[in-house]
Amino acid sequence: MEIKIVNKSKHELPAYSTIASAGMDLRASIDKEILLKPMQRILVPTGLFLEIPEGYEAQIRPRSGLAINKGITILNSPGTIDADYRGEVCIIMINLSDQDFIINDGERIGQMVIAKHEKAEWTEVKVLKETNRGAGGFGHTGKK
Repeated sequence: MEIKIVNKSKHELPAYSTIASAGMDLRASIDKEILLKPMQRILVPTGLFLEIPEGYEAQIRPRSGLAINKGITILNSPGTIDADYRGEVCIIMINLSDQDFIINDGERIGQMVIAKHEKAEWTEVKVLKETNRGAGGFGHTGKK
């Protein structure tokens, strides 16, 4: 699949790290370091602008290493970049740790997965088909 991209950062284009990787790392594109204090959130630019084909989206997700090692994650996760969006890809980061975190230019701050999606058409009905689960929601399977 080909996706057109404008790169206004000083960094290389997102790339898959391994042959079976689903996500590509995204890097901060900033002029000076950002101090992210505990429980603070911030919008971090990447310098990337995408032209995603219709029927696809880019999903923005946290990096597991940052999450487990530093307590840094992404709000609104996964974030969706729609095919008709032409603005800069930015990442909403939050520090869930009790330590300050410094974001430097070029730091890998998230990952992007390109995913196909379907358009739904609604059919309004009076009753839904019954299932064994029914309306069982959170915790409906009990504790094991």
